[in-house]
Amino acid sequence: MPRLHLHLLSDSTGETLEMIAKAALAQFEETDIQRHFWPMVRSRQHLDRIVPDLAANPGLVLFTLVNAETRTRLEEHCRTLGLPAVPVLDAVTEALETQLGQAAHGRPGRQHSMDDAYFKRVEAIHYTIAHDDGIAYEDWEDADIILAGVSRSSKTPTSIYLANRGYKVANIPLVVESPPPDLLFRLRRPMVVGLTTAPERLVQVRRNRLLTIADGQESTYVDAERVAEEVRFARRMFADNAWPVIDVTRRSIEETAAAVIKLYSEREAREIPPVVGPKPI
Repeated sequence: MPRLHLHLLSDSTGETLEMIAKAALAQFEETDIQRHFWPMVRSRQHLDRIVPDLAANPGLVLFTLVNAETRTRLEEHCRTLGLPAVPVLDAVTEALETQLGQAAHGRPGRQHSMDDAYFKRVEAIHYTIAHDDGIAYEDWEDADIILAGVSRSSKTPTSIYLANRGYKVANIPLVVESPPPDLLFRLRRPMVVGLTTAPERLVQVRRNRLLTIADGQESTYVDAERVAEEVRFARRMFADNAWPVIDVTRRSIEETAAAVIKLYSEREAREIPPVVGPKPI
């Protein structure tokens, strides 16, 4: 099994760098990756403290450093040590500079600045946490997205992921014996999305859930026939109300969220009236 020391250096939180590295590593199998994570590298002194670890664990260096002096010194150290160093955002930044006709600002952590988007994201997270699992449905009209589905269809983790992207999300479990509040069918602003999954997969997920809470008792919660009926019940509701549906059976949380965002963006595009120019004389 190939072993690689992967050094990630960022002048901010390193979240972007970690996501890029994770996406790239997903293309490789049976590898032993030893990650060395160095966030908030904003000074020559900080960088110099990292160099001994680079020397002791030679490997690939990925970095997002916008300060010219800091990145130049890192590149010099890597050349001395014979290590490849890749500035992962440079190609994208240079392409944007060319297309936009302006130079990048070069300020560390700019994407994490406390601007309007930041406070919108915080508000979305607060809203989503307060409206999990059908709670406070009286405020659903304030949501951007409502996720509906049977128990254990990944509604909560998907909601939290979307909230971190700035969307106010509420979710509701669909239970055969307990119809959802009538308000759900009268909402005008939010987009309601149905989440469904294969019954056999749902039984497996629910069994695992019972094991984590040390409840090994058999119940209708994991009865295959009963679970299949729950899924049919939810699907009928989705169809009757013409709600878009996403099958999460083989999707990760990130993939489900991406599909929801695509649906939301398409809906927003349809609702924006076209720009009408002046009539020709």
